[in-house]
Parts: sequence; structure tokens; C-alpha cells
Amino acid sequence: MWEKLQQRLHLLLILGSLWLIVTSPWVLIGRQLRASASWWDIGHVYLGLAMLPLAALFLLKNCRQGHWRLYFPYLGGQWQDVGRDCRNLCRGKLPVAGGAGLISVIEGGLMLLLVGTCLTGAMWFVQQGGSDALFWRGWHIDMAWAFGVGLIVHMLCAMLHVIDMMR
Repeated sequence: MWEKLQQRLHLLLILGSLWLIVTSPWVLIGRQLRASASWWDIGHVYLGLAMLPLAALFLLKNCRQGHWRLYFPYLGGQWQDVGRDCRNLCRGKLPVAGGAGLISVIEGGLMLLLVGTCLTGAMWFVQQGGSDALFWRGWHIDMAWAFGVGLIVHMLCAMLHVIDMMR
């Protein structure tokens, strides 16, 4: 079962994230989920909560067996590949996918933003009705915006990688 989930995890996260981002303008939740909440509100909250374990599993899956060094090379003091990719980018050359370079660091940052967005949303849900609910709502919105921008950058990198492979 783990293998099947592992193979579909990326797709599940893509579809869930896109649905949550695209429908978020219609979500109207403040301090708490209203008793008369719309289908958009309820769907957003519960799909978002379901995304938390999936996002955590995805992060763990990608970081096991020492692969964390690919996505977070700076934690091990390895800046060479990222530095090389940044210098090449300034010269007009695209970064190479794979290894502990700039594209992998972007992917690692996106995974953290996804988990952060899910965690802040979950904290908002847990704190609903309380004095901290709006605090977590603000953090959740900020994390969601950062995740959305990171997702766009990630998609651009993926497209550039496909173009580079076709050459």
C-alpha cells in the first residue's frame, strides 16, 4: 500500500493544492467556521486538513536515506552546486536539474512551504473561536501566498527542465 501511495503522492498533492488555491477566493472564514458555512468553506477546511499528513509524508519520503542533502544542501554546509547554478543563471545559462543545485533547493523550499501552509491552516482550525484564530489565519494566508509563488517557480523550473531535455 505504501508503494502505491508513494507513487501517487505527488499527483495527489498537485491536485489538492491547485484546488485549494483556485477556490480560496470564495472561502469566507474568519475566527471560526460558521454553522452555516458554504460548501467552499467546508471543502477547503477538510481538504486542507487531509493535505497535512500527505504533505508530511511527501517531505519524509523525499528526505529519507540521506536525500535531504539534495533539497537542503546548505544544512550540511554544501553551497557549491547552488552557487554554480546562480552564477550560471546570471550568465544566461539554465540551472541543471538533479543534484544539490538551485532547482533542488527550490523543491525543498516548496515542500517546507506546503507543510507550513498545512500546519498553519490546521492551527487555525484547532484555534477557531479562540483569541489566536486570527493570528493563525494571518500566518496561513501568508504561507499560502508564499506557497503559490513557490509553486509557480517550481512549475517554471519543471518546464525549463523539459525544454532542456528536449535539446
